[in-house]
Amino acid sequence: MPTNYLKKILTSKVYDVASETSLDFMPILSKQLSNNIFLKREDTQSVFSFKLRGAYNKMANLPLESLKRGVIAASAGNHAQGVALSAKRLGCRAVIVMPTTSPQLKIDAVKRLGGEVVLVGESFTDSYNHAVLLEKEEKLTFVHPFDDPDVIAGQGTIGMEILRQFSKPIEAIFIAVGGGGLIAGVSAYIKEIRPDIKIIGVQTEDSNAMYTSIKAGERVPLKDVGLFSDGTAVKIVGSETFRLTKKYVDDFVIVNTDSICAAIKDVFQETRTILEPAGAMSLAAAKQYIKKTGIKDKNIISISCGSNINFDRLRFVAERALVGEMKEAIFVVTIPEKRGSFRNFCDLLGKRNITEFNYRISSSKEANIFVGVEISYPEEKNKIADVFRKNGFGIIDLTNDEFAKTHLRHMVGGQSSLSNNELLYRFEFPERPGALINFLNAMNPNWNISLFHYRNQGADYGRIVIGIQVPESDRELFNRFLNELSYPYWDETNNPSYKLFL
Repeated sequence: MPTNYLKKILTSKVYDVASETSLDFMPILSKQLSNNIFLKREDTQSVFSFKLRGAYNKMANLPLESLKRGVIAASAGNHAQGVALSAKRLGCRAVIVMPTTSPQLKIDAVKRLGGEVVLVGESFTDSYNHAVLLEKEEKLTFVHPFDDPDVIAGQGTIGMEILRQFSKPIEAIFIAVGGGGLIAGVSAYIKEIRPDIKIIGVQTEDSNAMYTSIKAGERVPLKDVGLFSDGTAVKIVGSETFRLTKKYVDDFVIVNTDSICAAIKDVFQETRTILEPAGAMSLAAAKQYIKKTGIKDKNIISISCGSNINFDRLRFVAERALVGEMKEAIFVVTIPEKRGSFRNFCDLLGKRNITEFNYRISSSKEANIFVGVEISYPEEKNKIADVFRKNGFGIIDLTNDEFAKTHLRHMVGGQSSLSNNELLYRFEFPERPGALINFLNAMNPNWNISLFHYRNQGADYGRIVIGIQVPESDRELFNRFLNELSYPYWDETNNPSYKLFL
């Protein structure tokens, strides 16, 4: 018999621990986007995310004997805090299995609430598999973070609140998607009451399991997930959340890291609150959707689902926000190595604010300049490029080049005559003790490292770029090494900026 979600949501027990959060109008953003933007402020819950709703509703509906034995959960952090708080309120034991990549902020919060933290694996799926084993060994009750009717119903109370708080027409509600519990619950309520309201799911480019599954018509597991938005880093979505999403959700918007950083900045400027990446995804998508569709004067709601972010990560967010809001363009400009060229270069830039400038002499004939320029609107970067080309300067637009934004801007240094057989690769690995050493130990000792750059950006994963001198005869062996690694990687050997500067 199918679950009656309308009834389950209306009778949920979430308000023993959760509060009805405000639906806040964003005047600055609304003016910028020519639409009425509202944030559903789930980041203001006591654990700074919506997750306690579903966790408590599930646990409050458990039989007494199950509560006495205790509960177990797997979570990247927000669900973990919800379960720990609920266990404290209900007086039961809570074991939480978390990925080793979880922000320390979330780990510490779970411990403060009395949860027993077990760190296992690099993603939610790894932690989940271990939690299932512990569940059987210790006879605990599993509290799933998303694929459970009581959890889904608990999250669905957000939809109930939105309709109670806002009676005017709503164009769309934007919802971040990881495993799908939030969007399943909200859409199950909204679509039964107000089917005219669009429900738009939001995923990142590198963690889009639900979008991939909906397109395929079945649940598709991802091999790897990006960790910037740790709250939505799920390799495979739930079966029930997939069913409900397929039934109720109208569309998806895919966002990138830079646009999320820009949305975090937007919310800070408006509210002086700093959202976590998953919490800002919905706003990033709303901005993208408005630009693509050209809608005006509509009521748009974004659910800001959490604000559990490590303070150290903010330097990365601040660095990438300018690019994300399309207010910085990054170029390589080639100028003749002769008197007056540099002055001419500056004259062409005019009075624009320079955000970054790197230069190193490279030959007697020409020089390559790495420059960041503040722009007023996205199309301005094309106008800048045209001006330089018309005046005889070579120019390459690197605004969307991940290698340039993450590494090159910090390491412009010049070419080397000793870098024979050099291959250049970018890697991402979990930011934890031993990860970098494990990577280096896996390499063939006969391959020489000719270039290396790593910068701690406060994220849950490390980013390195490495030049490796691999003889032609070892290329097959090198490809095998890449395929056996558990880290995502990108070949940058033919990147034009690498050729020019390094």
